[in-house]
Amino acid sequence: MDVMKKSLQLHEQWQGKIEVVARVPVSSKEDLTMAYTPGVAQPCLEIQKDVNRSYELTRRHNLCAVITDGTAVLGLGDIGPEAGMPVMEGKCVLFKSFGNVDAFPLCIKSKDVDEKLKEKCDIPIFHDDQHGTAIITLAALTNALKVVGKKKEDVRIVTSGAGAAAISIVKLLLSAGYRNIIMTDRTGAIYEGREKLNWIKEEMAQVTNRNRETGTLQDVIKGADVFIGVSAPNTINGDMVKTMNRDPIVFACANPMPEISYEDAKTAGAKVVATGRSDYPNQVNNVLAFPGVFRGTFDVRASDINEEMKMAAAEAIASLVSDEELNEDYILPKAFDPRVGKTVAKAVAEAARKSGVARI
Repeated sequence: MDVMKKSLQLHEQWQGKIEVVARVPVSSKEDLTMAYTPGVAQPCLEIQKDVNRSYELTRRHNLCAVITDGTAVLGLGDIGPEAGMPVMEGKCVLFKSFGNVDAFPLCIKSKDVDEKLKEKCDIPIFHDDQHGTAIITLAALTNALKVVGKKKEDVRIVTSGAGAAAISIVKLLLSAGYRNIIMTDRTGAIYEGREKLNWIKEEMAQVTNRNRETGTLQDVIKGADVFIGVSAPNTINGDMVKTMNRDPIVFACANPMPEISYEDAKTAGAKVVATGRSDYPNQVNNVLAFPGVFRGTFDVRASDINEEMKMAAAEAIASLVSDEELNEDYILPKAFDPRVGKTVAKAVAEAARKSGVARI
């Protein structure tokens, strides 16, 4: 039985992957008095006097919402909020299993995007497809460079895709000290002064491709040390990989079909290949990041998840692969490694304290 058919059968049996379980008994009159009215009035009044008490008197300290409008679910596109629910439930299961974070799926039937949501809220906002992918990519690249014996200051990076994920990856790489990065979209290389760039691409053009290289992806990938794909299947081929610098690193992360297959990339000479798939080595899997990131965020009641916290998470993930274990087919710890969540949480909490966003 193939994976898709078996998964569908299991989902029919499960009828949902999460449920709400009460933490207190309500089996007597006294139980009801304490958990609900009239006893519940007192904690309400305490929180009214000091809102921070809500972290101590309610489950607020461990709750997060996993939100989608269903417009970009996995590699399936705009499938609607209802159709996105199985993915959101799955992510909530991972939050609980790997970070002991209580997560609730909210699938919203609206496409009215408020660009300032993060700025308006005093609670952490985390876009997993953007920030989670960026963290794992940085961790993977940190170790991949060790395998090929290159330094981040020296490598030339080319990306395929200039959407939300690619932009977040590039911003985090820049924060981490990478400098020579060229982004490409369907038109080709993004550079300052190129016509018909939207506002975010114009912003990225000011901090990437400072030599203003022009041409298609096929043109600019020549001589590159690293290719990072967050775009579409079959975007590059073996002949293009052969034009890259010695011991090229290829991260082909489009899901479910990568920009180039693992086999084709290796045959063409790629030294380290990563994909978004679990059936090949070096899976760029966000589950390595978001449970621990939120655990650490909650542990210090951080008001934000900033670049320092993301870099700390990436460094923590990369550190879990020892020099003795590190090789071209093992640059990231396994998703079920019990050390990951705790190590990431500790690093994120410390970075939150150092960067001034920790409330406790």
